[in-house]
Amino acid sequence: MFFLIGVIFIPIGLLCLYASESVIEIVDRYDIDCVPDNLKSQKVAYIKDNSVSKNCTRYLKVPQNMKAPIYIYYQLDNYYQNHRRYVKSRSDKQLLHGLQYNDTSSCNPEGENNGLPIVPCGLIAWSLFNDTYSFFNGADAIKVNRKNIAWRSDREHKYGKDVYPFNFQSGPLIGGATLDPNIPLSDQENLIVWMRTAALPTFRKLYGKIEVDLEEGDLIMVNLVNNYNTYSFGGRKKLVLSTTSWLGGRNNFLGMSYVTVGSSFIFLAFVFLLLHVKNPRLYGSTTLIMSSSNLHADWQPS
Repeated sequence: MFFLIGVIFIPIGLLCLYASESVIEIVDRYDIDCVPDNLKSQKVAYIKDNSVSKNCTRYLKVPQNMKAPIYIYYQLDNYYQNHRRYVKSRSDKQLLHGLQYNDTSSCNPEGENNGLPIVPCGLIAWSLFNDTYSFFNGADAIKVNRKNIAWRSDREHKYGKDVYPFNFQSGPLIGGATLDPNIPLSDQENLIVWMRTAALPTFRKLYGKIEVDLEEGDLIMVNLVNNYNTYSFGGRKKLVLSTTSWLGGRNNFLGMSYVTVGSSFIFLAFVFLLLHVKNPRLYGSTTLIMSSSNLHADWQPS
């Protein structure tokens, strides 16, 4: 059984690793380079100063042919969305029913402003990611599709189609992106993606999709606006362009797990085999076996 499990698991693991390695990724950390040289020692003051331009240009070289769709992610490091107070600061009933549900106590400290409820309320919505990206291949703009980036179940069942942002980001302290008050929450997919909080401090969230192929050697120009404040807590921001395989994005964990478990089982199988060869189980003597007739003859009722 140990040999059998090992022989099955190792090929599955190698297949998963092959699929993961076939994914092409471009990862660019920009939070440091997009700060002007004269302000690199004052990053927090820079990001909070609205009078300073946050525009930044980055160049990404395509290492191999990338077939559409190409997924655009933003990655945040050292960002603890799983903090208990942060995770609880939301109202799922309000997201679905809007102002019909007036209890925003779970959203504190972002439940009300000027005596009026905030929709959507809570720290998660208030801290909505607000860096923006536009892409160019030479002189041609690359269209980014930002539709269908959120889970369909979330769009249809967790966010009301007649619920609109109200009194949002109207306080003295702005946390992140603003929302269009004329678009229902069910159609604001950047918000829906952000509201599904991450379990780990390093995470990626889908920004959009590029639906044209990129050729090897293409130089992609990215015009971004570096708005989001990660400097106050030592966070990092990265832009990721990635293809996918039948297994999803690049992640070696599943393949390595299968290979590790399979190799361990084969090693244990060899250990047990050597133990059996060195100290085999003693077989019973045939002289002690009695025929069924003798057993029947010798048996007497008590």
